[in-house]
Amino acid sequence: MNSLFKAFIPVSTAMLMAACGGSKQAAPELTLSGLNPEQFVDTVAGIPTQLFTLKNAAGMEVCVTNFGGRVVSIMVPDKDGQMKDVVLGFDNVHDYINKEVTPSDFGAAIGRYANRLNQGKIVIEGKEIQLPQNNFGHCLHGGPEGWQYQPYEVMAYDTASIVLKRISPDGDMNFPGEVTAVVTYTVQEDNTLDICYEATTTQPTVINMTNHSYFNLNGDPTQPITNHLLYVNSDAYTPVDSTYMTTGAIMPVEGTPMDFRVAHEVGQDIKNFDFEQIKNGNGFDHNWCLNTKGDDTQVAASLYSPVTGILLEVYTDEPGIQVYSGNFLDGSQTGKKGIVYNQHAAICLETQKYPDTPNKSNLPGWPNANLNPGETYTSHCAYKFSVK
Repeated sequence: MNSLFKAFIPVSTAMLMAACGGSKQAAPELTLSGLNPEQFVDTVAGIPTQLFTLKNAAGMEVCVTNFGGRVVSIMVPDKDGQMKDVVLGFDNVHDYINKEVTPSDFGAAIGRYANRLNQGKIVIEGKEIQLPQNNFGHCLHGGPEGWQYQPYEVMAYDTASIVLKRISPDGDMNFPGEVTAVVTYTVQEDNTLDICYEATTTQPTVINMTNHSYFNLNGDPTQPITNHLLYVNSDAYTPVDSTYMTTGAIMPVEGTPMDFRVAHEVGQDIKNFDFEQIKNGNGFDHNWCLNTKGDDTQVAASLYSPVTGILLEVYTDEPGIQVYSGNFLDGSQTGKKGIVYNQHAAICLETQKYPDTPNKSNLPGWPNANLNPGETYTSHCAYKFSVK
């Protein structure tokens, strides 16, 4: 894992020009996924935004923009050797920036606190702090100006890896402490996208980072992910109320539609609103408590498309994973290649602390999300692609 305290390799002007596709006089060179890097050039809060392309010898390509630390595309081979883009996103940075018209968390490095905090309240050192309430009365993904809508600085970049840094000031969305966060994306030779997070703080605070990629292993977002086979290595989950907030309970999956210990189609129970949790989540939008117990050599979850034969395996040292079946996608967003994103066009597998952990860490079985000065927060997630 990269250390916050290592000497970062500065990104040269020539390297940034290469990331942008070269001289503006030359015809733009498109990525394998069909993106024009020039469409990602802008300046936000004084930081240049760009598109960066990561590759391995096997031909896997991952495109990342430093705006929001977002994964824009992932190209991997299907069972016939054809390259497929398996994540949702936009083909220009402006659609990511313009959240009033196209609000999204597609592919983002989420912070400070991924998922929901109850009523936007946290208590740190006995002091109650009110955060923004941007989702059914709760604070979601760090608030309306969370890190998905902020630029990260590019600290290092080569053909296989990119290191992004964000300095979140004290009081950012009312979270205490200046936090320095680093996200490292690496494309490995076995077609794994490896993601490492680190953070330090100047004051006691809370942190919970994740990647919010929307996967469609069919390689065609016009076809929903209801045909995907999902496996989750979990015996329990955290139920939610009608506002998507965790109740504090940890419930067994046994005998419920939440049981994915044997892989089966996502669509099997996605509309089973007779089961209260499916009704409350409008589908799947829940955290599963992983059996892996922080062992990131064990498969935490997997996803498989019978159409393409593409298998995605997820590894993490986090205690939980949020499975979100794209329930709020409603056709109002048009993504890459002009494709309209309808309900269930993708599914998210977000490795994380449990939702609202800062308010529930005193309950049995709940983790801790506190970060204090002198400590280093770390988190690891790996998305490994293969053909089955």
